[in-house]
Amino acid sequence: MESGSSSKAPEKLDTQKGRQKPDPWSDKIEPFVPNTDHNPRFLKSWAKRTGFNPNLSGETVSSIGERDPIEKNGTDEFDLDEGLNRPGGSSPKIEIDPVLGGKVRRGKSGIEIERVRGSGNGDRRTESDAVLGSVEGQRGVEKEAKRVGIEPALGFKDDNRRIGVEPLLDTQNVGLNGNGKGVSPANPNKDSGKAETGVGIEAFSESQEVEIPALQRPLGMKCGLTENPGFVPLIFYGIQHYLSLAGSLIFIPLIIVPAMGGTDEETATVISTMLFVSGITTILHSYFGTRLPLVQGSSFVYLAPALVIINSKELRNLNENKFKHIMKELQGAIIVGSVFQSILGLINPVVVAPTVAAVSLAFFSYGFPQAGSCVEISIPQILLVLLFALYLRGISINGHHIFQVYAVPLSVAIIWAYAFFLTKGGAYNYKGCSSDIPSSNILIDACRRHAFTMKHCRTDASSAWRTAAWVRIPYPLMWGIPTFHLRTSFIMIIVSIVASVESVGSYHTASVLVNLRPPTPGVVSRGIGLEGFSSVLAGLWGTGTGSTTLIESVHTIDMTKMASRRAVEIGAVFLIFFSFFGKVGALLASIPQALAASVLCFVWGLIVALGLSTLQYGQTASSRNVIIVGFSLFISLSIPAYFQQYQPNTILVLPSYFVPYAAASSGPVHSGSQALDYAINALLSLNMVVALLVAFILDNTVPGSKQERGVYIWSAADNLEDDPSSLSHYSLPKKVGRFFGWAKCVGS
Repeated sequence: MESGSSSKAPEKLDTQKGRQKPDPWSDKIEPFVPNTDHNPRFLKSWAKRTGFNPNLSGETVSSIGERDPIEKNGTDEFDLDEGLNRPGGSSPKIEIDPVLGGKVRRGKSGIEIERVRGSGNGDRRTESDAVLGSVEGQRGVEKEAKRVGIEPALGFKDDNRRIGVEPLLDTQNVGLNGNGKGVSPANPNKDSGKAETGVGIEAFSESQEVEIPALQRPLGMKCGLTENPGFVPLIFYGIQHYLSLAGSLIFIPLIIVPAMGGTDEETATVISTMLFVSGITTILHSYFGTRLPLVQGSSFVYLAPALVIINSKELRNLNENKFKHIMKELQGAIIVGSVFQSILGLINPVVVAPTVAAVSLAFFSYGFPQAGSCVEISIPQILLVLLFALYLRGISINGHHIFQVYAVPLSVAIIWAYAFFLTKGGAYNYKGCSSDIPSSNILIDACRRHAFTMKHCRTDASSAWRTAAWVRIPYPLMWGIPTFHLRTSFIMIIVSIVASVESVGSYHTASVLVNLRPPTPGVVSRGIGLEGFSSVLAGLWGTGTGSTTLIESVHTIDMTKMASRRAVEIGAVFLIFFSFFGKVGALLASIPQALAASVLCFVWGLIVALGLSTLQYGQTASSRNVIIVGFSLFISLSIPAYFQQYQPNTILVLPSYFVPYAAASSGPVHSGSQALDYAINALLSLNMVVALLVAFILDNTVPGSKQERGVYIWSAADNLEDDPSSLSHYSLPKKVGRFFGWAKCVGS
């Protein structure tokens, strides 16, 4: 766009001639009547976002070429008809307003917007009426607006996220060329001379409906949120998405089921059930939650409290039906806790970062102590997954970063095959010790010291493949009617709040990655509420843990560059399909425990990094934030260590990696109420609960600006009413949204 410095020459010239500068809004123009395809709310929303302050009087004025000759000839300005500067002075800056269809003049008095004059009545749309321009023209206006100092009302870190500024209506024969320096005719049948000097933007008829534009693909993404590259690529992307999350989806049952006294067959059943519930809840979240491409599943947030309940004094000494009894206890606690799942309005990155990091740091006493039982398997596994994820991440095969995306499943497959050859080669055969049932070797003194190694290293230690059925459909209440106790339910209520904090951070980060505006508080509440319902389903089916958004799926989106909602849904359908085959769960249950523990060392470290990465939305160098995060992390390790030093009184010897989770029954708090003592000792022995409590108090009491704290910016609820395109991708499906039109809190 041709531009010049601001000048007072036009106003001086009018004063010298003794003439009053004509009003750009002519009295001859009839009032503009809003209609369905020219809603003033759209204009108001655009002006609010871009910083313009036009006078929306409902009037239309004459076109640029028909302007008063006194104004046109008596001022030294840029003439859009001729494309040249008139001699005699510098000109104010001129822009083409993509909404009002006129010029934006920047002079001494500020910014003025002149509308295009039409030849028809106010209630008729003619060829010269202005509508929203092309995407390229819009970007040109945005660039020029930023150059003259006009900033949007809602600031974002990345300009690519300004989806709300996309045009609601497209034009034919684009009238803006994207750089603001030229225009093209709207109707090729018009006189060529007039077409070259006039501005004509063709409008839609009143009978046409306003279509919401498709979401622009974020830079670097292979597939955007609503893109459909074809059925076959969607299947590939969907399977790829879930394979990259294999470590988070299947390894929790390998920890909790043996701790509950479950058999190998029960481990396989829980894995299949977890796959089924994860598929169902992911589809529900894709349609009725935030509608972001995030995977729902059994989160590690629920693993530590589950281990605390499992190792309580009343449950760890059970002999008969121990697994089913503990599972029903967990089911009841999860169902009650999910009812209270909610979002806290004062959650910021400074709170999310230490809380999510503490979720994984709680397992430092379990990770390598378990993996170290078979170092010839665990160390190669850790080295190989790091090699794939870091050193070979730049290698691309046919445009796909195979090693980076499939670091976990590839490394597990290779090391599992390596462990199989070690087992068949006799590496774990000991004289007089049974290789078929390693757990029975504890009864023989000569084999007792080898029993632990054989159980954790041999690939044939599990009997799941031999005992599991080929087809088995998970169903609710398969373990029996859940039992409800106040002390365990109270623990899960607090843990569900921690899960909500993790999900809030995931929503915000995912919206950045897929190039969306931040969701409204109503949309976030809708997503959290659906996660509560998903946890109810997990409790009814009996997965042993609650269901929530996997924060690892945010990393998967960034790593695979795949953000298609449809691909995530197709992958969830495959999860449901595979859950019907009992042998699939049996195969996964046969993974050696040392191999699973070594993979979890990598996954837990990744979750710590993902939690701390949320600090990028605040000022990480701020001494306020550094002290809050550092102190919260340290105290979240130190306070639980104090409670965990109280050794449990039990007739059975607990493994060393389970001792930290037995503090609930023997902690230092003694108030006279056993249920209250149990709940307080349990909660203060959980690292993530302490981190959330400390960080939440400090962040909301220590003074700091919004920029310093990195306060999450959520879109206002009225943005959806003013500009449906800005938040349309969060909206419920049309048929469902009709039933929730009254419920503004769900952002329907």
